Amino acid sequence: MSLQVTLARFVFAGLLLLLATASWADNSYTVNKVYDGDTVELKNSRGKLKLRLTDIDAPERNQAYGKKSRRALTKLCKGDKIMVTAQIVGTDKYNRTLGKLECNHADAGLYLVERGLAWHNTKYSNNAVTLNAEAMARQKRLGLWKTKKPMPPWVWRQKHPY
Repeated sequence: MSLQVTLARFVFAGLLLLLATASWADNSYTVNKVYDGDTVELKNSRGKLKLRLTDIDAPERNQAYGKKSRRALTKLCKGDKIMVTAQIVGTDKYNRTLGKLECNHADAGLYLVERGLAWHNTKYSNNAVTLNAEAMARQKRLGLWKTKKPMPPWVWRQKHPY
């Protein structure tokens, strides 16, 4: 094989790699819609993406603290360019993309848990930071922890099927 053919293939492979990298490099989004405290629709130049935040489970919209959780997430991310800060981990049974969300340099899931507006989702997460944040919010009786026995969203969903 000639040096020119080898060089041409190398350049072609490099261009393909550059194009692939460029298409994934655009991790900057705007929040198009906030469904509830743990699910948002993101938009960027590649389109829309429904993202379910990992590590947390926020109250449902019609549940106690559901609207407060949604408003807090909206306020944190309103008008801001945001980044999906962790690798996308997959999709759930509702075809939502699972991942982390960062708004104004804050982990959105952790932000909600620290304020007592979401639970650490122990069924799907072993994130010690989020677990400790929930323990501190409980101890300080913040947000939903002001009530004696707040109903976790997974229990609420069982009692209120759609």
